[in-house]
Amino acid sequence: MTVIGGEVRPVYGRIARWLEETPIEHLSSRRAQAELLFRRMGITFAVYGEKDAGERLIPFDIIPRIMLRSEWTRLETGLLQRVKALNAFLQDVYGAQEILKAGKVPKDLVLGNPEFRKEMVGKKVPHDIYVQIAGIDVVRTGEEDFYVLEDNVRTPSGVSYMLENREVMMRLMPDLFAEHRVAPVENYPDVLLAALRSVAPDSAGSQPTVALLTPGRFNSAYYEHSFLADKLGVELVEGRDLFVEADKLYMRTTQGPKQIDVLYRRIDDNFLDPEVFNPDSVLGVPGLMRAYHAGSVTLANAVGTGVADDKAIYTYMPEIVEFYLGETAILKNVPTWRCREPDALRHVLDHLPELVVKEVNGSGGYGMLVGPRATKAQIEAFAVKLAKDPNNFIAQPTLALSTTPTFFDTGVAPRHVDLRPFVLTGTNGVRVVPGGLTRVALIENSLVVNSSQGGGTKDTWIVDDALFEPGRTFQVQSQSQGFGAQSQSQSPS
Repeated sequence: MTVIGGEVRPVYGRIARWLEETPIEHLSSRRAQAELLFRRMGITFAVYGEKDAGERLIPFDIIPRIMLRSEWTRLETGLLQRVKALNAFLQDVYGAQEILKAGKVPKDLVLGNPEFRKEMVGKKVPHDIYVQIAGIDVVRTGEEDFYVLEDNVRTPSGVSYMLENREVMMRLMPDLFAEHRVAPVENYPDVLLAALRSVAPDSAGSQPTVALLTPGRFNSAYYEHSFLADKLGVELVEGRDLFVEADKLYMRTTQGPKQIDVLYRRIDDNFLDPEVFNPDSVLGVPGLMRAYHAGSVTLANAVGTGVADDKAIYTYMPEIVEFYLGETAILKNVPTWRCREPDALRHVLDHLPELVVKEVNGSGGYGMLVGPRATKAQIEAFAVKLAKDPNNFIAQPTLALSTTPTFFDTGVAPRHVDLRPFVLTGTNGVRVVPGGLTRVALIENSLVVNSSQGGGTKDTWIVDDALFEPGRTFQVQSQSQGFGAQSQSQSPS
């Protein structure tokens, strides 16, 4: 097995040994089997706006990403802090707006934001929780350095790939999996369902009814919607399956109408209720906002959360954390120039070949410029767009992102990765899935990991530090147990 470039960190020692001992033909066979499993499972996504925009598989790399438990614990602490601050920020900007009065965040950046929903001002949401599910994109630049790239608190996606990646790895490489003490992720649906039920309105019974709202089978993430509904054991519904009566939300069933207490919605605000937002929407439910404001149904995530994952608001997260929690942000922000500010705009225009420039409401890797990888013509065209609408952009330096070993037909080579951990918030607490979804830039030297831009995914293993202490034994962790649970069987380290 050929390994191209890069040094092996101790945590990858067993993986390195496995790669050295495994013929490349065997690894290629494992990758082919993984692809076959994903096809059988139906794990696909769609890319809009392309001629061949049919259903595709997201490329899967058979070499896992590995982090020590001690490293993960530091990251987890920062994630919990960040999501608590985001919830406090949303509660405030739709309430007393103290942070705006204090001048910590510019008023126009919030009140003039296209994702700020005036319909939510002064309205309570059940239990004051706006973000039940968050996906925080993180990159590593050194042994101790983690940076947040962006916060996803509208309808974060990707958790189905995290779960299916784990299942495939356990099927294909049980011996390698058994050698590592890997934190389990497969009980994520149980933890999510508990969080969703915990935020049901007080009027709901002891077993609140939860449903998952999808735009339908033509949506790029429809596989994930159906997968999660199945794993949660809840109904997968479309807008046409629902109706509002007497300010309560119901779904149509063969036994008659059934009231919904919590709606896990996977469609954007604009399409939720044609009476309030886009009148042409056929994806939502007329009257849904009336039921929501009446307090008879919880929407997860809450309407209006998009203002908190705007990339311009992101630049103020250190101030937001300090304002609401009285703490210094544990996770660093990437240094960012706000192009809406004249001095910052001049700097960005003068240094475009060195910077990454993003739309403040962009996603999926679209609408961005990676200066070091762009042609002169692309940079010149982007400069025109940037000068015309500077409020719509932020710019960041290109970070020296960490790499992980990635398998190709020619051997193993390093590729840049990021990580999307998933943070769940309910009245029962805030929990973080141990690991999350690792996305990998499969193109050499590329920094773009998005699946829509050719990126792939890896399984993410959080392993116990004791595994790397000579002479120690460790307990094999049963995948049927909860986050952090341990079984009693012994295995040599």
